[in-house]
Amino acid sequence: MKRTLYYEILPLLDHKNAIIICGMRQVGKTSLMRLLYNITNGSKLWFDFDNPLDQILFEAIDYNQIFYELKKQVSLKEGERLFIFIDEIQNFPDITKVIKYLIDHYQVKFIVTGSSNYYLRNLFPESLSGRKFLYTLHPLSFTEFLFFKGLESEKSIIGLLPENIFKNHTRVEFEKRTGYYDEYIEYGGFPEVALTSDIKTKRLVLKNIFASFFEKDIKVFAELKDVRELRDLILLLAPRNGNMIDISKIASELGINRVKVYNYMEFLQGIFFLKLVSKHSKSIDKSVAAGKKVYFSDTGILNLVAKVTEGQLFETAICNQLEPYGQLSFYNKRNSAEIDFILNHETAFEVKMKADQGDLDKLKKLAEVVKISKYFLISKKYTEIDKTIFPQFI
Repeated sequence: MKRTLYYEILPLLDHKNAIIICGMRQVGKTSLMRLLYNITNGSKLWFDFDNPLDQILFEAIDYNQIFYELKKQVSLKEGERLFIFIDEIQNFPDITKVIKYLIDHYQVKFIVTGSSNYYLRNLFPESLSGRKFLYTLHPLSFTEFLFFKGLESEKSIIGLLPENIFKNHTRVEFEKRTGYYDEYIEYGGFPEVALTSDIKTKRLVLKNIFASFFEKDIKVFAELKDVRELRDLILLLAPRNGNMIDISKIASELGINRVKVYNYMEFLQGIFFLKLVSKHSKSIDKSVAAGKKVYFSDTGILNLVAKVTEGQLFETAICNQLEPYGQLSFYNKRNSAEIDFILNHETAFEVKMKADQGDLDKLKKLAEVVKISKYFLISKKYTEIDKTIFPQFI
């Protein structure tokens, strides 16, 4: 099953830069790379760095020797380009030095995946600067979810543009999708979960995905001495989902220092487990210093970890649906009024279970305060108020 990102990457297969696809575990990175592998013409090799034996060839000190060994495996012809596909590169950090050398000296094309942006940011050397295209594969968008269910054509997932979310839709179109959207926000956007019809099996798959995070992703986090601290932090954050977080209070409840909490939060963001949304400000310094709201990156995982309200779950789904379109922030006026999301500092969104005219009037006033001319209500239940959009079409 193809993803929207597949069509973004396709035109870059002939470019010299390495293509790096990162994202949460089980989100479909390997499947996406396999699709790219299958349509690539010419000499190509596949390596899985979850298997230590696949790493051995790249451990040689002489990088020229590495190229000659690769060349022998495919009987590379003179002038022919070699394509190397590597899954889970975070298991072998030194590979980036090899990638740089083989790009510069032999024009080898690399397409690789990694499960941790934390790893990419902290362990990747700067040597790949200017030699890579970095992409994040998110859990399924709702359009992709419908495509996986056989309810949308492949054409629908090609080039999903931001302007498509501002279109008006009929009541009939809305009602057709409502049941599927309820399933989408309850169980989330992991491909295997979406393709599983049995409810008990869906929950079991989600439990396995959550367990794999502890089994594999935390291996790259050298500072973690006690896995229970990270587990307890996740359990503490889940009920706070969609709210501003107080690091000092969280540190006190966990019985650890604030620095450790900050490091854990950075790690959880880096492996795409959750995201922090900053307060809207034209000043970068003020935005960084202000409080942040926390959102889990998948509603299925959030539902598994804690009992949250329907409103929290819905707002989290909207956060995840809007994120691929750009930078998200929120506006908070002295804790008395709020705009849930501001996209790219230019479009305001207020999320309501059922929107009414009063909600639109309040949003308009707040948008004027922050000098934003485009504003929309996102309503889970159908309403015909102008400037209302529906999550089923994002």
